[in-house]
Amino acid sequence: MLRSIHVKNMALIEEEEITLDRGLNILTGETGAGKSIVIGSVSVALGIGSFKDYAAEGAGYAMVELTFETDSEAVRRKLEEAGLPDLDGIVVISRNYRNGRSISRVNGETVTVALVREIAALLIDIHGQHEHQSLLYPKYHLALVDSYAQNELSGPRSECASAYRTWSEVSAKLKDALLDEKDRLKQIDFLTYEINEIDEAALTEGEDESLEAQFRKLSHAQRIQEVLGEVAELTGYDQGAGMSISMASGRLGQIADLDEGLRQLSDTLIQIEDLCSDFSHSLSSYMDDFVYDEEEYRQISDRLDLINRLKSKYGRTIREILAYRDRQQESLDILTDYDAYVEGLKKKQRQSREMLEKQCVIITGIRKKAAALLQQQIVQSLEELNFLDVRFEISFEKTPEPTAGGQDAVTFLISTNPGSPVRPLQMVASGGELSRIMLGIKTIMARRDSIGTLIFDEIDTGISGRTAQKVSEKMAQLSESCQVIAITHLAQIASMADHHYVIEKSVEDGMTHTHVRALGESEMIGELARILGGARITEAVLASAAEMKQLADTQKKAVRDQGAQS
Repeated sequence: MLRSIHVKNMALIEEEEITLDRGLNILTGETGAGKSIVIGSVSVALGIGSFKDYAAEGAGYAMVELTFETDSEAVRRKLEEAGLPDLDGIVVISRNYRNGRSISRVNGETVTVALVREIAALLIDIHGQHEHQSLLYPKYHLALVDSYAQNELSGPRSECASAYRTWSEVSAKLKDALLDEKDRLKQIDFLTYEINEIDEAALTEGEDESLEAQFRKLSHAQRIQEVLGEVAELTGYDQGAGMSISMASGRLGQIADLDEGLRQLSDTLIQIEDLCSDFSHSLSSYMDDFVYDEEEYRQISDRLDLINRLKSKYGRTIREILAYRDRQQESLDILTDYDAYVEGLKKKQRQSREMLEKQCVIITGIRKKAAALLQQQIVQSLEELNFLDVRFEISFEKTPEPTAGGQDAVTFLISTNPGSPVRPLQMVASGGELSRIMLGIKTIMARRDSIGTLIFDEIDTGISGRTAQKVSEKMAQLSESCQVIAITHLAQIASMADHHYVIEKSVEDGMTHTHVRALGESEMIGELARILGGARITEAVLASAAEMKQLADTQKKAVRDQGAQS
């Protein structure tokens, strides 16, 4: 469940920390007090909202931090997979905004917004003011059925997606292969030309590096000869270092026997003389072997030009050029044995299509079985939400072509009036009805998915009276199995609160600020009286509010006891 919401510099909220608890948490307040800021801030922290919509104007820094308490094994696995610390069931999600940039963290570690969304999906579900409008789109109906059947669908959907990829790839190859004869002959000529051009070059891996070294050497032949001549003179035995070292070695040898230190110096100088002699012979040999050949230089230059031209066309290295040649040869082999290749692709396409359709049939069976159970539960839930004589059906149609997710189109059908046929939900339900239907669905899905926290932002849109009472009972029942946080304008719903918070706006030092505070028992009654009586709260209104709260507590206990027994 969501333990606390810490908000700083978000719209009119300078800094607030809201501590929440289990059961039904209700937030109320005057219109414009800032109720939407609280839910908006939560959305920002979870990566589904933007700071630009909520950060206080002119604020260089803003922050939202959510602290969750959970025993979900799925959450633990997700944290482990992501390499995030496990804080004994505590998950802290924060998002900070500074100078136009935002950073998300989970348990103190910087993470991507995408990862935050993945983790949040296991912890919390937010039903915004207009989310029920998604019920108008049949794609959402299919998504709900799949979510309800997710455990059974996981394996088959993966296999279906794999079969779809195979079929798509083979179909694309077959489409490319069905060239007309003229295009095929052009392609054969082109491939033959490229293969012959590479074969005629007779390339060898590594030869370009060897040739470049030789080219570099011959390109600087004159300078090499000049420098070697100077070095030979400086180190030689005519007037160079070799002669000087030899003379010094002879002189030192005359006194080497007089002292052990002199003998070591003499031995060292003898070694230097030997090295100088070896160097002189090696230098002389290199100079004798080094010959600049104009024809050799031209051949190397031409060969490098050829290799570099092939590199510009076929690959950055000789290995890549040869690999390109092999691929072109495979394509040429296919085109020269064209009929057999096309027939092979057609056979693979038929086989992969059959496998895909088989997987689609399996998925349809799972969906229909799950939809039958979901349909029953939705009808029951709608009846509990004051839909009298409601009929609800989940209709299946086969799409023209299979997809990676199967071959089903799902539509929710409903009739809310006796004698009226079921029709597509989007053609029948009003805004208030959509809101209640979504509440019923959320109730079912929350129990199945084991989500710890549900947030409802003004679920009471378009309802009143007996229907509002039914909605309040449903929320009370739901809050027995998971934490529910709701913003409401209706006294019937607010009276069911286990924990009630009021959102207020005040002016301090000429600045408007929003504050959130938890209410005690008597304050709850006072807030109910405000909702019931408006600007003028009389003793009669207070008495009515106290009676409503007492009746709500009694009804809440009965609803929860009934839910526990079922």
